[in-house]
Amino acid sequence: MITIDDDTLKIWSYINISSYRVKTVKALKDDVKTPTNIAADAGIRTTHISKVLKELKETGVAECINEDFRKGRLYKLTSLGEEIVEHLE
Repeated sequence: MITIDDDTLKIWSYINISSYRVKTVKALKDDVKTPTNIAADAGIRTTHISKVLKELKETGVAECINEDFRKGRLYKLTSLGEEIVEHLE
């Protein structure tokens, strides 16, 4: 069994209580995507993706790699996000 530290466990729990956050993290696994692609892959309406991505950025699970762009922003999981997604499977 894989063990995770308390801080990571708290963030995992925060992600796990929201189906939107879980679906978004899983959609970002192993890939860099735009919010539109994330929404399509996760089966979530694009209107909800901005809020979910903001939450994931605030918790350190995801990051925007081209924050200066107004359109076509690209998101990916951080190393913390990659660790958490493994525990969501």
